[in-house]
Amino acid sequence: MKEISYKKLTELAEGSYVLVDIRNEGSLKYGMIPNAISITHELFETDFDDVVARLDKSKKIVLYCTRGQISVDDAELLCDEGFDAVSLKGGYNSYLSALMEQQESEGEAELSEKTAEIEKSIRKKFHKTLFSPFARACKQYELIKEGDHICVCISGGKDSMLMAKLFQEIKRHQKVNFELTFLVMDPGYSQVNRQLIESNAKLMGIPIVVYESDIFDAVDTVDKNPCYLCARMRRGHLYSKAKELGCNKIALGHHYDDVIETILMGMLYGAQVQTMMPKLHSTNFEGMELIRPLYLVRQDDIIAWQRYNGLHFLQCACHFTETCDSCSVDGTSASKRLETRNLIAELKKVNPYVESNIFRSVENVNLATVIAYKQDGVKHHFLDTYDE
Repeated sequence: MKEISYKKLTELAEGSYVLVDIRNEGSLKYGMIPNAISITHELFETDFDDVVARLDKSKKIVLYCTRGQISVDDAELLCDEGFDAVSLKGGYNSYLSALMEQQESEGEAELSEKTAEIEKSIRKKFHKTLFSPFARACKQYELIKEGDHICVCISGGKDSMLMAKLFQEIKRHQKVNFELTFLVMDPGYSQVNRQLIESNAKLMGIPIVVYESDIFDAVDTVDKNPCYLCARMRRGHLYSKAKELGCNKIALGHHYDDVIETILMGMLYGAQVQTMMPKLHSTNFEGMELIRPLYLVRQDDIIAWQRYNGLHFLQCACHFTETCDSCSVDGTSASKRLETRNLIAELKKVNPYVESNIFRSVENVNLATVIAYKQDGVKHHFLDTYDE
């Protein structure tokens, strides 16, 4: 097994090696090691000749995945072809650990300066693309009301972390009196993932409350739909803890792209017309409500903000797969969601308004032209009133 530590990697002469990120497309949105190129693990399996053609045998090839497991096998494949290839020990997580160590060594003044820069970017550069649609959603869908105590649920990903900062910003304007609690539920994260969340919260000035559970262990033994079960269990735990903390609402970080993908997935794979609602009353926890304040915020704008500030966030941290291709934030199949996302991207090439049209389609439902629909669990058919 040929491996190299991140420390040893930093000691290699510049230009003597090629750093290759083999993670999937979704993972890349959470950040890459600087100067790395992307050649996904899937390509190693489907078109290895193309992989070989893209690499230089005169240089050391350093491959990395998320935790340094899959990249070991891919490095061995390259070695068989005559490359000097190694796997980055600990993968992308080892790079994150190095960043966290560096942050820990910085003084309070440096940390405060970085926090201020992140907040300034929201108020200035990204005000139009992030804060404005956030505030518009809160007003349009009446997500924040006088006297609310909102539990801002932080998974550690880019969406929920940004949501926390936007809540802090809108509270700074104090047009409505409300309280915030920033809750991190640890369902059984590894040490590096738990540290990453805590490190980012400190860097971004978010006073988190950490609540530990054993959800990952509970679903580890489930063979059928473990991701769906995990998502449901996490939602229930969040409601329960939020209510215990005196909150009347939980805020989740689903954004505009999640909404339109959900609409199209429902039609293509679920044979139904439905949407991801901006807010919902809980049916199991009386007096509790779920809100989605990023409802009008675009994913590309979130990624742009993340990269501008050089931030690295947690992706999925479950126990099932190395790259977490199997699951998504709402428990749906990530492969189906990615397929739907790619379909929307293709349609957009022909029709630039396709995304907004999908979003608005569930606002313009004409029941007179619908064969059947359900309301409060009761199915209504057009023939029921056709001859009236």
